Amino acid sequence: MVKAGKVRYLGASSMWAWQFAKLQHAAALHGWTRFISMQDQYSLTQREEEREMFGLLADEGEGSIPWSPLNAGRNARPWGMQGTTRAGSNPGTDMFGNPLWLESDKAIVDAVERIAAGRGVSMAQVALAWVLRNPVVSSVLSGATKPHHLDDAVAALDLHLTGDEVKALEAPYVPRTPTYFA
Repeated sequence: MVKAGKVRYLGASSMWAWQFAKLQHAAALHGWTRFISMQDQYSLTQREEEREMFGLLADEGEGSIPWSPLNAGRNARPWGMQGTTRAGSNPGTDMFGNPLWLESDKAIVDAVERIAAGRGVSMAQVALAWVLRNPVVSSVLSGATKPHHLDDAVAALDLHLTGDEVKALEAPYVPRTPTYFA
């Protein structure tokens, strides 16, 4: 598709690092176009890409374009606060039975809320600023459905978290199974 001029670049989405490495290896062996990015789930409450995928991307010079950087809005509003109708209809697990949220996520969301209040910014800005600070992240898929969502995403670009804020946001994280791929 790239060589035919139909697309400019190739990206992959939501897989294990070993699977992505095999795709890149096959492309190199056959003279095919390599992928330049990975579209993966990454947020304060879903950080499993840090284990292997982000190291692979950094080593190979590819970028990450995270989807659900606010974890379906859960990281953008106080814990337990009613979200949108769409968010309320989300199941508690993915199609493979892996939980989308853990009770331990509350401590992370509480930290986002404290930092946002202390900074006088929205929780979404804090959560997005944390995702964007990772050097392998090229951009995010914000899933904006309202104009203020775009305002928060743009404002997050200029929000620089302190080392203490980053520690407060990261400390409560509990490892989990990645979701939406087997």
